[in-house]
Formats: sequence, C-alpha cells, structure tokens
Amino acid sequence: MQTHLAPEFKDSRAGREAEAILRKCVHCGFCTATCPTYQLLGDELDGPRGRIYLIKQVLEGAPVTRSTQQHLDRCLTCRNCETTCPSGVEYGRLLDIGRQAVDSRVPRPAAERGLRWLLKAGLTSPLFAPALRLGQLMRPLVPPALKGKVPARPGPRAQRWPAQTHPRKVLLLLGCVQPALAPNINSATARVLDAAGIQTVVADGAGCCGALRSHLGDGEGGLADMRRNVDAWWPLVQRGEVEAIVMNASGCGVMVKEYGHALAHDPAYAERAQRIAALTRDLSELLPGLLPALQERIAHAAESARAGATAPPRRLAYHPPCTLQHGQQLRGGVEAALRTLGFEVQLAAAESHLCCGSAGTYSVLQPALATQLRERKLEHLQATGAQAIVSANVGCIQHLQSGTGLPVRHWVEVVDEALH
Repeated sequence: MQTHLAPEFKDSRAGREAEAILRKCVHCGFCTATCPTYQLLGDELDGPRGRIYLIKQVLEGAPVTRSTQQHLDRCLTCRNCETTCPSGVEYGRLLDIGRQAVDSRVPRPAAERGLRWLLKAGLTSPLFAPALRLGQLMRPLVPPALKGKVPARPGPRAQRWPAQTHPRKVLLLLGCVQPALAPNINSATARVLDAAGIQTVVADGAGCCGALRSHLGDGEGGLADMRRNVDAWWPLVQRGEVEAIVMNASGCGVMVKEYGHALAHDPAYAERAQRIAALTRDLSELLPGLLPALQERIAHAAESARAGATAPPRRLAYHPPCTLQHGQQLRGGVEAALRTLGFEVQLAAAESHLCCGSAGTYSVLQPALATQLRERKLEHLQATGAQAIVSANVGCIQHLQSGTGLPVRHWVEVVDEALH
C-alpha cells in the first residue's frame, strides 16, 4: 500500500512505524472474513481493511470526523485479522497509533470522556476492591442488567496460598482487577505450581500491565504502568531468583510480552524491558513440564477421595481467548494438557477463533455489540453439552459468566480442584 504521510507524522516515530505497517497491506480482504464486527455489521469500515484505510487517510492529513473515531472504537483489538493476514500486517499496533491520532483531533462527548476516565482510574485504583465488596453485599438489590458485572463473593479457599518454599521460583503478576474479581485464579495458580515443586513469588509494587490505559488511548499512562512493573520485577530478575514471569491472564501476557517493543526507545528501560518480555510466559506454556507431577498428584487425590466427595467437572468446553490464540499465537496447549490430566475437553464446533466480546473494557464501552458476540459464543459453547466452560483470561470469564448459568472458570481452577 502506497502512503504519503502528512509532515506532522512523516518525521515522528509513530508515523514511521505506521508507514512500515501500512506498506505491508496488499488489500486482499482475507481479514474481513474473520473480523467479528464486520460479521455483525457488514460494513467495510467496521472491518480491518476499512479501518486501515481510515487510519491511512488520517496519517495523510485528511479531515478526521467523529465517524472515523466510532469505526475505530468498534474494533475489539482481538487481532484475529493478524492470524489471518498472509502479509503479516501488525494491525493491532497500527490501530493503537490510529486511535491516538484521531483522539488528539476529535473531542469526545463529556459523558464518554467521563466513562473512559472512570475505567482507567477506577479499575486500577486501590479503591476498586472495597467498592466491589460493597457491590457484592448489595448484589441482591442490583438491577439485573448490572448484576452480571458483580460476581458473587469468593469462598475462603480463594485466599489460601501454599506456605511451602521450593528452589524453583516464578514471578506472578496478580493483575489489577483479578485479585478482587476472581482471587481464586491467583491462589489456584500458586497451588498448582506448588504441587509441581515451583514456588510462586509476587513482587510488591507490580500492578496493571499497562494494557488498560494503552487501549483507552492513554499511551503515556500505559508506558508508566510498564515502567513501574519493570522496576518492581527487575531486582528478582537481575539476581536470577526466578526462572519466569508467569501470566494467568492472557490479556496481561500479550501486553507484557510486548514491553521490549513498547519501551525500545526509552534508553533507561529498553534493555530491562526486553529481558522482562523474554522471561514472560503464559501459564499454559509451563504445562508440558508440569504434567508428570500433576498426573501423579491427581491420581493420588482420586484414590484417597472420600466416598461421596464432589468431583470437579470433567466434561469441559474450552474458550481460547483472543489474546492467547491470536495475540500470543498459542493454540492447542491448554486443551492437550487438560486431556492428558483426564479431562474431556471440546472447543466450540463453530467460531472458536472468534472473540467473545469481552476485549478488556469493550463490553462496557460497546455493550450492544459485546452482548451479541457473547450470546453467539455461548450458543456454540453450550452446544457441546459440557459441565463447565473454561478459559484463560479473567475478562472473558466474567463476560461469559454474565450470560449463562453454566459455571465459567479459569482452567487452572479445575486442575486445582482435581489436585485437592
């Protein structure tokens, strides 16, 4: 694709990066076939190819309108189009550049600005947890439309972390909303790793991975989050005390794996960020090495279980998050490992590659489209006849759970239950 960038972009770092990405696009349109919003809306401008043209026009100096902003806002950033693209177009990065360029020229309505600020400030605030607890206490009185956003209070097991120490250690990012929304995911991760002889370490000072602010157009805020995490993790990494930085939320994992790129132009952080990114692993990437120990422990737990004990669900429908299968290009590992551990696992028979509609804050900012995608996804998942749905990202889990009575869990939680 030929480009003629406007002077204000031509000599900027973001402009040069965008131009290199645009030049890879050959207009083939394969991406539209796997774009969730194009499938729902049927509008070329609500598909990757159309949005690429819009971003190209903006960077070439064409007038920018509210309509342009809305078409870019409707993108889920699921990056399914990157998996489909034969030319290797880095659409997700191009979209971030385009959104920032548009937002600097098109003022948002006051209500929209307020909601976006509330999401950036509220979801990463220390006040989020007490506010959620208050919402859980008031949950019976919450209107049905909002009740799905307020999960039930977790049981006491969610706070039980293993006390045993091991020579092998990994760092775990707790996340910004996960400790309050679904604390059992983190504690179950620690228990499963403990069962395989690995100790889970948490660094004081680490917080939001930076994805939330970055995808809401606050690029500098996102970079600040990244630098804070690098500072928190670096002492342990530098001393060689941990063998990996583990992510049990795939949305965080895809972001942290891109720290090296995001901070490449910051001389104070570039080298450390590259090292952090190289050490980062999705929890599922550790599974092949954990399987022998976990199989033995699960078999022993099954033999020693008391008569009448409640067994964890064994027939599972797996929803692979977009940030895992498209963002990190990790496919098949979770299903294969769960089957090795004795679970019956199925993907949805159709559209397992498509987004569920969660997409970070998308389900709040674009509720109508997010709900349509959720219902479409649940229809396919429930058709498997599974006892539970499992996934690998807290956002997907909460979003899907708000539309079904079938339990929706992180896959590590069902493994933890089988162990204990």
